[in-house]
Amino acid sequence: VQVVESGGDFVQPGGSLRLSCTASGFTFSSYVMSWYRQAPGKEREWVAHITGYHGNTNYVDSVKGRFTISRDISKNSVYLQMNSLKPEDTAMYYCNCGGYWGQGTQVTVSS
Repeated sequence: VQVVESGGDFVQPGGSLRLSCTASGFTFSSYVMSWYRQAPGKEREWVAHITGYHGNTNYVDSVKGRFTISRDISKNSVYLQMNSLKPEDTAMYYCNCGGYWGQGTQVTVSS
């Protein structure tokens, strides 16, 4: 099983980014896919998840209305569209697919 994230970047406050996560080696539609983040000196925090089969979503309160998680089962991929980014969104973002972690992608929000 391999999970690979991409899309992290440096962006100014109010900007947008789209993170991608591609997983291989298992049946994508059978699992919950999640995004987590970890800021320096803080514990890893769950951000959002989407169920593989029904596509039901849920978000941590701090990103509701700004972030959108989606998935493309045909591509074994999950995405995180992040809008209206704030400095406090700065973190390493990790994808978790069925318990498997990627290596993370860095998001930095700063002026």
